[in-house]
Amino acid sequence: MTAQPDHPTRPGGFTPPMGTLAELRTALSTWGFPGDRQQFEEELDALDLDDLTAVRELTQAYRHRVLLRHDAQGMAELARSTEDVEAELRRKVDEAGAAR
Repeated sequence: MTAQPDHPTRPGGFTPPMGTLAELRTALSTWGFPGDRQQFEEELDALDLDDLTAVRELTQAYRHRVLLRHDAQGMAELARSTEDVEAELRRKVDEAGAAR
């Protein structure tokens, strides 16, 4: 799993507490995507806990997943069809080529 930047909190929106590993575990169990908690535990078990950068990147990635689950725009992006995404990428590549 690649680390993603922290997703900004929506004004007035609910953000589950995730400041500790225990809180993150609870948030993953309650508000995460199915299987997130188990996958998080497996990836955490595989890490060297002395590698704080790796631990931070992992926790940020899973915090992002919980926050994404509560973001209507983020969920809409996840629900896009492959064809829609491919068409957008083709359009952007064409635009970038025309700008040169």
